[in-house]
Amino acid sequence: MRVLLRFERGGAVRAQNRRRLRAAWWRASRVVWQSRTAILVLLLFSPTLVWLFARTVRRATRVNGRIVFERNCAGCHRPDSGTRAPSPEALHRMSKPFILAALQNGKMKSQGDHLSGAEQLAVAVYLAPPDKSPRGSMAGACSPGLLPNLEGAVWAGWGVSADNSRFQPASSAGLNRDRVRRLKLRWAFGFDGAAATFGQVTVYGGRIFAGSENGTVYSLDAHTGCMYWSYRASATVKTAISVDNDGRFAYFGDTNGNVYSVSVPSGSLVWKVRPDSHPAARITGSPLLLGSRLFVPISSGEEGAAIDPKYPCCTFRGSVVALDANSGKRIWQGYTIPEQPHRTRLNALGMQMWGPSGAAVWSTPTADLRRRAIYVATGNNYSEPAGSTSDAVVAFDMASGRVLWSRQLNPKDLWNISCIADSKANCPDAPGNDLDFGAPPALHTLKDGRDIVIASQKSGVVYALDVQAHGKILWQTRIGTGGPLGGIEWGAALDRDYAYVPLSDWKDTNPEAGGGLFALNLKTGAKVWVSPPPKPDCTGQPGCSSAQMAPPTAIPGVVFAGSLDGHLRAYDTSNGLIIWDFNTVQDFSTINSVTARGGSLNGAGPAIADGMVYVQSGYTNDLAGNVLLAFGPDDE
Repeated sequence: MRVLLRFERGGAVRAQNRRRLRAAWWRASRVVWQSRTAILVLLLFSPTLVWLFARTVRRATRVNGRIVFERNCAGCHRPDSGTRAPSPEALHRMSKPFILAALQNGKMKSQGDHLSGAEQLAVAVYLAPPDKSPRGSMAGACSPGLLPNLEGAVWAGWGVSADNSRFQPASSAGLNRDRVRRLKLRWAFGFDGAAATFGQVTVYGGRIFAGSENGTVYSLDAHTGCMYWSYRASATVKTAISVDNDGRFAYFGDTNGNVYSVSVPSGSLVWKVRPDSHPAARITGSPLLLGSRLFVPISSGEEGAAIDPKYPCCTFRGSVVALDANSGKRIWQGYTIPEQPHRTRLNALGMQMWGPSGAAVWSTPTADLRRRAIYVATGNNYSEPAGSTSDAVVAFDMASGRVLWSRQLNPKDLWNISCIADSKANCPDAPGNDLDFGAPPALHTLKDGRDIVIASQKSGVVYALDVQAHGKILWQTRIGTGGPLGGIEWGAALDRDYAYVPLSDWKDTNPEAGGGLFALNLKTGAKVWVSPPPKPDCTGQPGCSSAQMAPPTAIPGVVFAGSLDGHLRAYDTSNGLIIWDFNTVQDFSTINSVTARGGSLNGAGPAIADGMVYVQSGYTNDLAGNVLLAFGPDDE
């Protein structure tokens, strides 16, 4: 614009500009001629350049993804490895972009850092067939103008209510024993580009919200399954989606450690924060929304990073972070281990080790509104020294994050994945058994007015703690032998009288090992009834097992519980008899035209609201799948 204005001035200025233009023209001519000369030289020697380029490509393609995977990854991904890593079968269902992102900046970054770029790409190409990339189809989109039904029943967050009882009252459930017996599949939704399902479904305002393995969060119509919107997070979303009381914002976390707020009407991002700065921090437990505060549990992948003998294990400490729900600003952070990590000793390779560490919070917090307290259950220590708050229930002050009390239920559980690896350089000298808590404490008021929390552990023991006496043990009941993937993995459901607790006790060598649903008297811990596991009908398929890891869901008279064999079953709460059974391990025709198949039920249980039952099927570590199923009685 300034040059054009100059030409509108006097003749002298115009003449000067003409001279400048001629000079610029000659300079441009010389550049073009020199470029022609360079092009001729390139053409003359092009065979050599083509040969060099081809040799580079050949060298890159010599990287064998299968060999790289077998040497660097297969040890943890074997079905019998004892880790939570996805099986090879599940990995072969994942998309190439997702695998590559996990290796470069996601939950497998610590392993991916030891691979070259070509090796990372080769592994992703080997694991994921080309046709597995997301299509981004809009099939099944809702018609414009559909408005949310704010009068409908709600399944909020992970446990339906802040006490994490996983009990839906009759007025909201819309189901009874007779109607449960008539449940039929209403619709199925396929998670595009995902090879597994993790998250607990949330129901709010006539919509359901669900996250997926590839990081996509969906808002669907609860009645038809049509899609209102989707939002893509940076990594896998294992958490439930928390929606505020006005239906404006939805909150969730991902396995890169990010927390998000998105608009419920549109799915657009409102804010995104990473509340813990540790590189291995991640969000696996569902954030708990109370008014204008969001309480976020912090876990980590450092337990897995310790498999590398050159990794300086370990510096992560579990915590709960209180965020302002409107802005994402951190209000306080309460650590489960009060002491900061310090240098301890050198491992066998001479790497500096650190501690104390661990006590991650893998599950959603529980709120005690009467005492203004937040309760969490913690994981094991990763490295020495052993602390008093690992494998424990810890109470935080809701306003300040100050620790009110803690009750350790399994001391000296020092463990990380190097303890089952070839190199045990980072394994503690006296390792424990990885018997931490994956389940949140569930708050309950007994008939005599006492408040207790039910803590269910991977050890196979269920505890009742008196919160008025700083977590004093009132009773404890063993229902199984326990183990790293045994005991109680993800939680229980509570009604007025009983706790309904599923048993894992999974064994990779025996598909019929483990399983069963137990009803425990909440006052005494006595076993009221036990419903043994049916023999799995998926025998021969990798991941098939009768073990029951998924958290159950209770309504008056009925409790629903899933199994690793893919069956969702409904039990009569009076005697434990199975009154309804659906096998989810099958192919489904989906509302959004995505190829989908069900698999193991694990990690999340059914959400029940307004006469409908919603459940995700297909957990990575077992029978993988990628479908969300909706059931309703056939009388409608």
